[in-house]
Amino acid sequence: MSKGHIDISNSNVYVVDDELSVRESLVFMLEGYGLSVYEFCSGRAFLDSVDVSTPGCAILDSRMPELRGQDVHELLKQQNSPLSVIFLTGHGDIPMAVDALKAGAADFFQKPVDGEELFIAIKNGLAASEKRYKSQDAHRSYLSLTAREQEVLKLIVQGMKNQQMADAMCVSLRTIEVHRSNLMKKLGVNSVVDLIMRYGNSISN
Repeated sequence: MSKGHIDISNSNVYVVDDELSVRESLVFMLEGYGLSVYEFCSGRAFLDSVDVSTPGCAILDSRMPELRGQDVHELLKQQNSPLSVIFLTGHGDIPMAVDALKAGAADFFQKPVDGEELFIAIKNGLAASEKRYKSQDAHRSYLSLTAREQEVLKLIVQGMKNQQMADAMCVSLRTIEVHRSNLMKKLGVNSVVDLIMRYGNSISN
């Protein structure tokens, strides 16, 4: 795979390591792959500066003062952050790697790391992060609907027409049309096809 810009809309990558030389080398290397890279000298500085509710990929050093990489990862999970996490350590072993992956890390590398392998892991992590973010955003939008709008949405996904929904809910056709218009505006979709693609699987079960 050649270097170049990746086709992921949000490519924010965060390098979190207490060693300046490591941060500088990683930033230089990853920017060569077209990534937007931001560096932090500690887990606390990272958490205090970054909006962790947005997609991206964090490369965390396992051994840092105050907050270890594992501590940062746990705090991200507690906040339900969509960020993907890749561990990079100079003191890793197989049990540590297994534990990190079980905890939901995207990958685990020991220093020094091969640039191409790290780039591929980051690219995969960014794609997974974007998918999680969209899923969370869709869920938040769904929760913004009223109970009636949620009911109409479920009937739309089931394939019902407006009159069928009106009959099923014992309301007027005009009421269904209003609910349908409002929910599509709240969900940010322009067609029934978009609606079903975004919400069909999550609410049909």
